[in-house]
Amino acid sequence: MENYLTQLQSMALAYAPKVALALLTLIIGFWIANKISQIVSIALHKRKVEETVIPFLVSIVSVVLKVMVLISVAGMFGIETTSFIALVGAAGLALGLALQGSLNHFASGVLLLVFRPYKVGDLISAAGYTGDVESIQIFNTVLKTLDNKRIFIPNGSVTSGPIINISGQGIIRVDLVFAVSGDENIDRVRSSIQKAADACPHILKTPSVDILINGHDIGITKFDVRPWCNSAHYWDVYYFMQENVKKQFVTDGIRGPKPAMDVAVTNQA
Repeated sequence: MENYLTQLQSMALAYAPKVALALLTLIIGFWIANKISQIVSIALHKRKVEETVIPFLVSIVSVVLKVMVLISVAGMFGIETTSFIALVGAAGLALGLALQGSLNHFASGVLLLVFRPYKVGDLISAAGYTGDVESIQIFNTVLKTLDNKRIFIPNGSVTSGPIINISGQGIIRVDLVFAVSGDENIDRVRSSIQKAADACPHILKTPSVDILINGHDIGITKFDVRPWCNSAHYWDVYYFMQENVKKQFVTDGIRGPKPAMDVAVTNQA
């Protein structure tokens, strides 16, 4: 019995410093991990990252740091951590290959939330769709289209192509094309279009409306019309001008285009 007590006492004396150092490392390591997580959270808030994403990202950072601390503590007790790390790495690789599509969308979602090429409420065109951004989620961007449909676009598809932020600049130009008869007086047509533009409450006075000749064809003269408005009124201006320019043409007697063809007849006799 005395021999067992002696051996136990010797083991306690031998392992006590290791246990104490391991506990100290564990406590300090977890404290540092929590502090780093708090710093990451503050940085993400300063960058105005989406509130729903911040806790998720902070939790990932915290878990990774704490796993590293636990592996370090295990090494202090003489546990072989190399094979353990290799096993975790292999499992992570297998999981990553199985979920590579979802991870791509997740990574793209993080990039969108960090760099913010658009925000909720912006009118954008991306991945072949146009609509107002309703929400930016981890895996998808949700658009609300003009016909009141909700479209879920995978973030990977959004970041893999051009993103057009239609409303991101505050004011925006509305590009329109109108065609009239090639015989019409240019100044008269320009005056008629300007009347319709002046009647629109959403068109800005500055910059002024550009009314330019786009081209000529047989029986047709085309005009480029470019009014400016606040981005929120883009579609209001677009449809107002489509309707009211036509009405103003009728009121002013401006004739529509009449495609024609020149035919030359020669006498072969």
